[in-house]
Amino acid sequence: MAGLLFGTAGTPRSAAVKSTVGGIERAAELGLGCLELEFVRGVHMGEAVAHEVAETAARSGIRLTAHAPYYINLNAREPDKVRASQERLLKTARVGAMCGAVSVVFHAAFYMGDPPEQVYETVKKNLADVLDELDAEGNRLWIRPEVMGKPSQFGDLEEILNLSVELERVAPCIDFAHYHARTGRYNSYDEFSTILSRIEGRLGRAALDDMHIHVAGIAYGDKGERKHLDLEESDLAYVELMKALRDHDVKGVLVCESPNLEGDALLLQETYRGLKEAV
Repeated sequence: MAGLLFGTAGTPRSAAVKSTVGGIERAAELGLGCLELEFVRGVHMGEAVAHEVAETAARSGIRLTAHAPYYINLNAREPDKVRASQERLLKTARVGAMCGAVSVVFHAAFYMGDPPEQVYETVKKNLADVLDELDAEGNRLWIRPEVMGKPSQFGDLEEILNLSVELERVAPCIDFAHYHARTGRYNSYDEFSTILSRIEGRLGRAALDDMHIHVAGIAYGDKGERKHLDLEESDLAYVELMKALRDHDVKGVLVCESPNLEGDALLLQETYRGLKEAV
């Protein structure tokens, strides 16, 4: 992959046609490089549309990823809820593959009062079962558990890195706004650099050469994330983040999730490119 690609979480607001195909075409018109397919409310896309999405993305030069439904909890108490969570992840990976996506992002679990070490083992086992099923189907998409924004959610940086070390074809989705909201810290050049160095130290240089990043402004409190904000309305030090991504020569995709969807995606892209040119 050449460099770092910027894009939107779903169809840009300014798309004339409010569809996935229309969104991909609009992203290309705007000069963006990627788009995340948002299956967060469920996977409702047929095979014919998925193939049209793949053809449009290939023709437009837009790199696709997918986000699985929010309703996933691999630490659920009831076995049927665990299985339903696994099926949602599997369905996203199957449709994502038909669309030509390269990876699937998902929110893995809630602690539900259980010890974090126990939750980690439960999530690892249940995720490994999903990977086994995808392997049996010949599906080679990367599965990316996301760093989460609330302390009640499974998804601390170290937990995500540990899963990526222990399970084949698992890699992190690093949401810098989430981690800032979760910790109340990690919002400076040095702290962003610490995260990137930690990723490289645990997973090797290849992890920085193919990152999946989420960025948005974020409102947060004692319990972590409350809601997404436009970048300019938040305290996220996005210029410092772009500097850290530049200095660590990060490649992959950066997906903007702020309400000002393509506006902030373009702001991040322009900021990053300006910093690259200034070197």
